Amino acid sequence: MPQRFTPRQMIDKLISFDTVSRHSNLKLIEFVEDYLAGWGVASRRVMNEDGTKANLFAVLGPAEKEGGIVLSGHTDVVPVDGQDWSSDPFTVTEKDGRLYGRGTSDMKSFIAIALAFVPEFLKHELTVPLYFALSYDEEVGCLGVRSMIDEIIRSLPRPDIVIVGEPSDMKVVNAHKSIHAFHTVVTGLEAHSSAMDKGVNAIVYAAELIGFLARIGEEMQAKGDASGRFDPPYTSMQIGTVNGGTAVNIIPRHCDFRWEFRALPDQDPEEIPARLAAFAEEKLLPRMRAVFPGASIETKARNFVPPLKPQEGAPGEALVLQLAERNETEAVSYGTEAGLFQMADIPTVICGPGSIQQAHKTDEFIELAQVAACERFFTRLAAHLAS
Repeated sequence: MPQRFTPRQMIDKLISFDTVSRHSNLKLIEFVEDYLAGWGVASRRVMNEDGTKANLFAVLGPAEKEGGIVLSGHTDVVPVDGQDWSSDPFTVTEKDGRLYGRGTSDMKSFIAIALAFVPEFLKHELTVPLYFALSYDEEVGCLGVRSMIDEIIRSLPRPDIVIVGEPSDMKVVNAHKSIHAFHTVVTGLEAHSSAMDKGVNAIVYAAELIGFLARIGEEMQAKGDASGRFDPPYTSMQIGTVNGGTAVNIIPRHCDFRWEFRALPDQDPEEIPARLAAFAEEKLLPRMRAVFPGASIETKARNFVPPLKPQEGAPGEALVLQLAERNETEAVSYGTEAGLFQMADIPTVICGPGSIQQAHKTDEFIELAQVAACERFFTRLAAHLAS
């Protein structure tokens, strides 16, 4: 007999796998493969280059048929390092109507409930395919899903809709910001701190660049969001890390910083890096190279997560609104894999249990009421697939 899990049991099981992004997710993938195989469902891996991680996709129902619905989720979670958890983060703890554990909200509960519903889906003679698409390394830049999307496009009929189960309180989200991450390296010239005129202080020039980016951030905040849908209602700027210098009595030769902006869907993605490059070239480098011709400022793009743009009136979106029993769509500021599916010309929305406010935090949790709401969603989905 194939193994059955209640949604709660499946949540317990998936949380027990330590799939922090720096670790392999293969034990979780092997478990899902075996579970699906027990129900007669074949699955396919799409591996990373060194074979330590895998995406997994599987099809229930008529795989050769056009259309269908993709249930998409990432298997990795963020680290717990430095967080003072009240309980073991990789063992689900139930308290006061909540399930605590790393990934309960972001986003293993969605995957777990979907997997627990496999027997219910298979009870019906599915008239359209239902896909499971599980990815790796979403938390470090939506890296893994890209190769899986390529594989889906090459080998399967195009789905009608992708449902990315990121925590949205079971609201239907059809828009989110894009993420643009960069690494800027400033190279100056070291010298004794008593001879300021003989050196080029990389930290000072990096500070000018950071200040310039902060001013752009203030401009974007003042410009606001014409759609009125996003919170915060503007393209946001963030400086994440700064490193530089050796000692207080040495003019620093090196400084680097990592930064990002999260752009409204209609924001020109080239504007901000182009303005920074022009500021460096016109205002800073002439002063730096007057002292040391070898001075440099280099900025490299590190990652890009595309926006999710509204596709109002799309049939797939209307279906998800119906399944979620919602009348309106929402917009969010966090990035997801949804924009990558949309870039591949597959209509995509976000709808999943839990709150993004709990994601990545100490004592991450999901409300049991959200688990129940997701169960009702999948009950209605099963009925739809059989109709």
